[in-house]
Amino acid sequence: MRHRVAGRKLGRTTEHRWAMFRNMAAAIVQHERIETTLHKAKEMRGFADHLITLGKKGTLAARRDAFNLVRSKDLVRKIFADLAPRFKDRAGGYTRVLKLGFRHGDSAPMAIIEYVEGLASNTDKQGEASQGKVEAKKKPVKATKAPKTEKAKESKVAKKEEKKTKK
Repeated sequence: MRHRVAGRKLGRTTEHRWAMFRNMAAAIVQHERIETTLHKAKEMRGFADHLITLGKKGTLAARRDAFNLVRSKDLVRKIFADLAPRFKDRAGGYTRVLKLGFRHGDSAPMAIIEYVEGLASNTDKQGEASQGKVEAKKKPVKATKAPKTEKAKESKVAKKEEKKTKK
């Protein structure tokens, strides 16, 4: 029985799993969106959210902990200067996992894990951005039929005449 046992092993040793999550954490900080398998993405949420929490603390100890995870001074700088201020009013849930479908080679379920932009928490009832930083989502424009050209009209008339002559 697996009562109170958290986390997935993902078919790897502990050292391999930690190294993989550190690499994925560095990639998600750098690109803010990565594509991976669904189970890896679900496990990755905790790592990615923890990095933002460290960035929001802003202390030297938090910087050292973040460096211990991503192993890059540039990425630590990005966490503390760019990502953490973006989520300063958000209490948690900094990432989202979107299902993509299945991989062709082995039919593994694929997903995208990305940092949310904070649209839901920063918008007013009218849909306008309250802080001016985030643009409101625009409604999709319905496609209208293009006006018919002269050639299209002529070909339609020609087809009707052919049908009449065949009868």
